[in-house]
Amino acid sequence: MASLHADLTLAVVGHLEWVNFLAVNALPAPGQISRAHRSLEEPAGAGAVVAVQLARLTGQRVAFFTALGKDEIGERSEARLLELGVIPIVAWRDQPTRRGISLVDHSSDRAITVIGERLTPVANDPLPWEHLADCDGVFVSATDPQGLRLARAAKVLTATPRLRLPVLQEAGVSLDALIGSNLDPAESIEEDALTPAPTLRIATEGEKGGILIPGGRFEAQPLPGLLAETYGCGDSFAAGVTAGLAAGFAITDAIKLGAQCGATCATHFGPYA
Repeated sequence: MASLHADLTLAVVGHLEWVNFLAVNALPAPGQISRAHRSLEEPAGAGAVVAVQLARLTGQRVAFFTALGKDEIGERSEARLLELGVIPIVAWRDQPTRRGISLVDHSSDRAITVIGERLTPVANDPLPWEHLADCDGVFVSATDPQGLRLARAAKVLTATPRLRLPVLQEAGVSLDALIGSNLDPAESIEEDALTPAPTLRIATEGEKGGILIPGGRFEAQPLPGLLAETYGCGDSFAAGVTAGLAAGFAITDAIKLGAQCGATCATHFGPYA
């Protein structure tokens, strides 16, 4: 597979949640008290995970256009993202920063609960949107239709279906790849729902690999260690595909890079090693 050169200019437009990761003996059933034997807090969610993964793939800081509440969690998120190699470009909101709880048990099964509304950067926010036109690749998880049109100025534009169908339809831009999970009904979009249609539609299926349209099935990559949990695997996959396409990889090589990123994510607790 081709090697990823480090001089790529990449960016992310999207959301985050400040997530408490808890390893528990068993996912709680009604009336049950579950004990956590390991915990971790990180800025996570699709936008943050993709931005951190892109920074690690290239060794370069990655701009992350996002929205945060003017609160302690927002400030902690900004500071931690800087530590993780990301440049947070923040539209500050009066609403609280969204939070989340992710539980994983000994079998690596997990459950996630989010708290609060998703905060979304939009085109009217006074952010340096012109930077996106200088990018080799941009991934989008949350914005408005006008924000997605601004992101289209990048050489390669990828997005998740969690951007939401009305936004994708109203923006009317051509995506180089629409990357989502085939196991999550919230990420299901009918093939003929978007005009123009994405150049690539990628639907992941965890350890079974996934489906590439056009192209058919692709395989997952072997885990480089023991399975820990699956939080962030799909987002890490999306980051690898975005970086590969931005670097000019063949589609199969970009998919393989994404699958390697997802497999590596599955071997550690939380989305970042």
